[in-house]
Amino acid sequence: MQYILTGEEMQLCDANTSAHFKIPPLVLMERAALVFVEELKRRRIETGKTLVLCGSGNNGGDGMAVARLLALEHQDVTVVFAGNPAHATEQNRRQRQILDAYGILVQEDVPDGDYSLVIDAVFGVGLSRPVEGHYATLLAEANQMDGIKVALDIASGVNADDGQVLGEGFHADLTITFAFLKRGQLLYPGSAYSGSVVCLSMGIDEHGFLEKKPQMAALEYQDLKLLPKRLAYSNKGTYGKLLLIAGSAGMAGAAVLAARAAYAAGCGYVRVVTPKENRVIMQTAVPEAVLTLYEPGDADGLPWEELFAWADSVVAGPGLGTGDTALTLVRHVLAQKNLPAVLDADALNLLALHRELLPGMPTQTIVTPHLGEMARLAQTTVEEIQKNLANTAARFAKEYRAVCVLKDARTVTALLGGDLYINCSGNDGMASAGSGDVLSGIIGSLLVQNIPAPLAAPLGAYVHGLAGDLMAGKIGKAGLFASDLVEGMKMLAKELGR
Repeated sequence: MQYILTGEEMQLCDANTSAHFKIPPLVLMERAALVFVEELKRRRIETGKTLVLCGSGNNGGDGMAVARLLALEHQDVTVVFAGNPAHATEQNRRQRQILDAYGILVQEDVPDGDYSLVIDAVFGVGLSRPVEGHYATLLAEANQMDGIKVALDIASGVNADDGQVLGEGFHADLTITFAFLKRGQLLYPGSAYSGSVVCLSMGIDEHGFLEKKPQMAALEYQDLKLLPKRLAYSNKGTYGKLLLIAGSAGMAGAAVLAARAAYAAGCGYVRVVTPKENRVIMQTAVPEAVLTLYEPGDADGLPWEELFAWADSVVAGPGLGTGDTALTLVRHVLAQKNLPAVLDADALNLLALHRELLPGMPTQTIVTPHLGEMARLAQTTVEEIQKNLANTAARFAKEYRAVCVLKDARTVTALLGGDLYINCSGNDGMASAGSGDVLSGIIGSLLVQNIPAPLAAPLGAYVHGLAGDLMAGKIGKAGLFASDLVEGMKMLAKELGR
């Protein structure tokens, strides 16, 4: 697991490293510049004619240190100071003095000419105001240059906290950041401005948190050790029983995808509650599933007590519809309080239509809305959610005491206590119908295998994305179906020896 920091968290960690652990800020700056230049060399980026754009903050100081190191290696380096000298930080002024001592010229305007490399060190992680005027003109000019564009720590104009672009932004091909990734480098549109992102160690680490850990983290491949273990001496009951309430007339596919995904994620037993007209489809597509069928309007007559006593977890909503029968099904799920539940798709649409039900969700509930569903639940717009993805998920989790998996290109999972996970696996090939049904089946499967909800939600999102990445590597992105993700889950299981 890796921590993902806000700008404020990064600045505090930096300050703690100097104040508490006594590492001088100038030493940290020099180390950052050194590993930055080493990364350029490792990637064989042409530095023969380099332009370094520097602001008046510590980010600009880093840029001047990089410029010096390149100049001392006999590279043709042009340094442009774009900031206000009166507002320069102490470390920025020190780096300017060092450049002056070496006789390295600092200019105010970009000279005409071609550059093989453009380094952006204008604004750092503390940027909170729109980039306008001279700065906006400078960044726009830099974006039009032909050379490779590399952002130092963060692309100027990108808000480190939410990924929003404040006015004009630097379009980096590569961002070389330090110590920890920042939220804005992963969330869109900041992710698109950041290009490829590499995080380098330069003397700041988790010691700098002291007693205050960052709120957001991202799972990594090594965290797959958290997945349930397979046992030689076991049976279908060992791996849990999932009650899947899904499907309606014309929407049996959602139930099929969720059921097959649950099995692919290791579940031992899936019982599908679905209308009678889906019998043939379900028995053909998922013969392993046990069916509990009902006639339209007869959902109240199902043996609910028996069903909930049998199950270890519930998934409700994929392809369910939003009519009276679907509402009855969801009410029964909410009425039981003992089983962890995943509410997805139409279950969420019903909650948005019948808001009096929201406070009644069981304490171990996981909701998995996409942006449109979240907009209805939160009574806001998709555009507002995109600007505040993490905060939207966190507010919902806090208000309704449910784990919220807010699905987007970067899915954010908010836990009840305020902790957040951002998912970095997956690809745009997964932006197709049915992908969410697969995710709900995966999370439900993890729940029945005794993975607690606060871990099952982010872990499910992570393996869902990995399955998509495996299949994209095999068949490409444009033709990736949701059903292919189930095959991706099987490939992942084989890779992990599960």
